Amino acid sequence: MNQKSHGTMYTRRRILQMFAASGLVAVPAACAGPGSGGGGDQGGGGGEALPTDGPVEGEISFAHWRAEDQAVLEKMFARFSEEYPDASVSQDISPSNDYQSNALQRIRSGNVGDLFVAFRGAQFVDMVDAGLYADLSGTDVVERYDPALIDVGQSDGTQYGLPYQLVFNQPVSNLDILESVGVTEPPPDWDSFLAMCEDVVAAGLVPMAWPGGEIGNAGHLFNCMVMNNAPSDDMCAKIESGEYACTDDWFLTTLAQYAELRPYFQPNATGTAVEPAQQLFAQGDAALLVTGSFHITAVRELGAQFPVGMAPPVTVSADERKYVGIRNATFILGVNTASDNQAGALELLRFLSETEAASTYANGTVQHLTVADVTYDNEDLAATSDWLSKETLLAPRFQFTDLDIRNAAEQACIDVVGGDSPEQAAEKAQGIIDQRIGS
Repeated sequence: MNQKSHGTMYTRRRILQMFAASGLVAVPAACAGPGSGGGGDQGGGGGEALPTDGPVEGEISFAHWRAEDQAVLEKMFARFSEEYPDASVSQDISPSNDYQSNALQRIRSGNVGDLFVAFRGAQFVDMVDAGLYADLSGTDVVERYDPALIDVGQSDGTQYGLPYQLVFNQPVSNLDILESVGVTEPPPDWDSFLAMCEDVVAAGLVPMAWPGGEIGNAGHLFNCMVMNNAPSDDMCAKIESGEYACTDDWFLTTLAQYAELRPYFQPNATGTAVEPAQQLFAQGDAALLVTGSFHITAVRELGAQFPVGMAPPVTVSADERKYVGIRNATFILGVNTASDNQAGALELLRFLSETEAASTYANGTVQHLTVADVTYDNEDLAATSDWLSKETLLAPRFQFTDLDIRNAAEQACIDVVGGDSPEQAAEKAQGIIDQRIGS
């Protein structure tokens, strides 16, 4: 991992920090560059105007959580430096859990993340409220994206960030196993999904490898389970507001369906981390990996050779079905208002948003993107690209902005798989949620 230079290599930013920390000089905001000296302290995402041009030079820090993308990005950034020989790019990479917890404070300091990303949902909202995102509205970079896919990077009509990745938070399937039990298309309804699972069990295999021991990864299944059961598409926002409750009939129905799935998970499913689940799937012992398209690369690295597809559970009958799957636009790119190299960060964002660079990233990391006209040469991307045009729901779990409330709702599902009754799990979850709403 590339890090910021230390020792005798001092950047202008570091020198200013040293003087400010020593109290020897008060640094005027104007000297710190556009957007500095308050971008992280004001609500609503506002800072000084984002410079749309200027010298592209110096070190540009890119803060993100995807260590698996590091090598691909390094090659891309080498091409960027060929185009801009006075500039270099360093990646500041944190594990996803650490990034969720610590990125806001680290980025608002201005030490890292001239260009940075956020998870869709609570983190993006918090970063906009903290004033970290420079306003991208009206810049030419926005025009390089599919306008139907970037609204999750907006707040009150302002385009603060650009979601780069389009992922599918739904089970990945081993097409060889499914074909061997007579399944050639994703099951269209609940009865068909359960029948598929029964056929896989009869073949001596595990229907679903599910990381129920990690709530962050276990919760991807939650998206599919509620997408057709809920009375409205904003179901999670309404749980958080108190308009809906985990004790409502539709949520109890969802929990009862989790109970129906108990025989089809691997043993000790509620204690399984994501890596063992990936291994079970990669070695051909499970028909589905119940996380999402973002883990296809991991199972390929574990040696999986079989063709993959996706098979999300549809919890209703075919005629009641609104959605066939789940999508999510995330990895929301933005320019840091606290950066003293905003011109370089914006040019790096332009580079990542070019069709050629975006295609390199997509195929190298096995990610569908929101950038327009991307070419998918990777076999797995090409094989699953039909999902780009299917009727999918934007992942509802990221409607939650209070992570304690989200965890309570999702933990209820895990508890049911672990043996609790739907009613017990719902009452427990709603008790936590009521406390949070009332606090």
